[in-house]
Amino acid sequence: MKIRKELWFGFSLMAAILTVTVIFMPWSNMQNGHIGLLMLSLVVVAIMLGFPTAFTLMGMGVFFAWLAYRSGNPDLAVRQTLDLMVQRAYSVMSNDVLISIPLFVFMGYLVERANLIAKLFRALELALARLPGALAVATLVTCAIFATATGIVGAVVTLMGLLALPAMLKSGYDVRLSAGVITAGGCLGILIPPSVLLIVYGATAGVSVVQLYAGAFFPGIMLASLYIGYVIIVAKWKPHLAPPLPMEERHVDLPAANEKMRDAISHRVLPGLIGALKGSRNLGISTGVIAKQGFVALLPAMALVLFLGFTWHLATKPVLTNEAAGLVEMGGGVVEEAAEGTPGGLDEPKEEGGLAEPKDEGGDLKEPPADGDLKEPPADGVKEPPAANSAAEPVKSATAAAPSAPSAGDTASGAAGGTTPDAERRPIPLWYWIVLGVSVTSAVGFYAIFTFVRLEVFKMLLGSFFPLALMILAVLGSIVFGFATPTEAAALGSAGGFILAAAYKQLNFAVVKESVFLTAKTSAMVCWLFVGSSIFSAAFALLGGQNLVEQWVLSLNMTPLQFMLLSQFIIFILGWPLEWTEIIVIFMPIFIPLLPHFHVDPLFFGLLVALNLQTAFLSPPVAMAAFYLKGVSPPHVSLNQIFAGMMPFMVIQVFALALLYIFPEIGMWLPGVLYAN
Repeated sequence: MKIRKELWFGFSLMAAILTVTVIFMPWSNMQNGHIGLLMLSLVVVAIMLGFPTAFTLMGMGVFFAWLAYRSGNPDLAVRQTLDLMVQRAYSVMSNDVLISIPLFVFMGYLVERANLIAKLFRALELALARLPGALAVATLVTCAIFATATGIVGAVVTLMGLLALPAMLKSGYDVRLSAGVITAGGCLGILIPPSVLLIVYGATAGVSVVQLYAGAFFPGIMLASLYIGYVIIVAKWKPHLAPPLPMEERHVDLPAANEKMRDAISHRVLPGLIGALKGSRNLGISTGVIAKQGFVALLPAMALVLFLGFTWHLATKPVLTNEAAGLVEMGGGVVEEAAEGTPGGLDEPKEEGGLAEPKDEGGDLKEPPADGDLKEPPADGVKEPPAANSAAEPVKSATAAAPSAPSAGDTASGAAGGTTPDAERRPIPLWYWIVLGVSVTSAVGFYAIFTFVRLEVFKMLLGSFFPLALMILAVLGSIVFGFATPTEAAALGSAGGFILAAAYKQLNFAVVKESVFLTAKTSAMVCWLFVGSSIFSAAFALLGGQNLVEQWVLSLNMTPLQFMLLSQFIIFILGWPLEWTEIIVIFMPIFIPLLPHFHVDPLFFGLLVALNLQTAFLSPPVAMAAFYLKGVSPPHVSLNQIFAGMMPFMVIQVFALALLYIFPEIGMWLPGVLYAN
């Protein structure tokens, strides 16, 4: 009965699309632009009927492209259509940005099969045990980290449905809240880099994927934080929906040596280790074991010292001075600043031993001879004058260089705004002392409550959270800070996936074979989608559909705000029947050409779209996240309960979308800082 309702909903939506098409289409005066709109409505209905998206786009694109060419020259229509197919397929094949997709997908499948997530979830569950809704919060954090490492929504939702849903239901969590947490958390991979969606949007809209990754970083953190805040508020307001973790679930087994130190000396780590070191013979614990435990316990302090040292270096490093202002490239002319007498440029050399303007016998400058205007210099170029006090000495003194040509390092330190060797560091600013005081106070408080039980939880985090976090930071950091292209960083991530799988003894032929097969399957789907959408977009443009849409939108005389509201509302509605891939490849080529008219940055528009398109996985009747979860949930968990649990998180997404639009610096600040001209 439930499936029948969903079918009725889908059929009703298709009927509404066809009805609008039949009523508003000018059948008696059909032009090519109207045929393009007809193609657009037909392809949406065909996809909703279940036809493969890529081949539906290709089939519709080829047929309607032939119609467009046939209206111009029927004899060449078939040949032009085939040429169009070849050209569009080749343009997709030659797109370097798409190479990163299979590498990121392969990284995700390897991480998924390393069995890292079960350990990560358990460690976070124990670390956050005192927080209201601890299990739900741990689920969201795990989803965010795993989604960052994989970017595959189906894998995250399925795995967390197997791990977290039974644990939450066993602890008495509400079914709807549990389902909403897993489905919403699993969809974070659409937004948080390295997101495949951002790569697809960047390739479609011609926007830098690197800048998209930098821009999506803070909106992704903002959305995850809003989810966590909602869960904590609900758990605090209605504890019966998310009961605290039972004490028996919080039990952690201690190693024998740590248990001895806790019982005989202190339950806190530092006093226990120091006391055991003094009387190690009495406790029967070797010094090596104590030193090993002490090293692990001091790792947070070491990380804090490194952070404070790096912050001090940034806060006090000397002010960069542009010592190369006015320097001239070898063989070139004097720069404009020097010609205008701008301070900091090279002045005209003095008469004493320097280069001087040529003088006549009277000492005054004269016009060139009448028999010719200014002439080109000799072919062999300007030569050094033979005098010892000529150009060589002033050039050396002006550039402060060695007698030989300056090296690359000298050029970097001078021409790129370097500092002199004896430059002094700036005084320590007030904000650094504040950061130092807060950090030291926090460290003292941390070690005051750092017990042997928390030490074991910290070890669990070291074995699950930190390796994954380091790999993610290496991949994203290399992209955002310009050390590597997205493709090179994806290759680095794939190598990291291999290392993680090997470190956790999960790397074998079967795992690699399955990961390669699934990667090839996913990559082929994305690439065929690009080919189909490229042909479809070309046919739509040939028929004049794009021009018709632009004329209609511009005739409305909308403000930029109204255009943004309309476009995001359309994308939100499209998220009901269609997936994000179809929305990106079909409708983004329609919206992108309109952005310059409304002075909308395509980068900012892409961030809004990425945030908005999460609804494609959380909105019925498609809502693939719900079906992924239903496939692994207990029989008593109904699809309607999952849908009901997703609704509050959809509202949070809309709220986050409004925040990003009202405060665009949430997404645009980091790209502006890193990539400002």
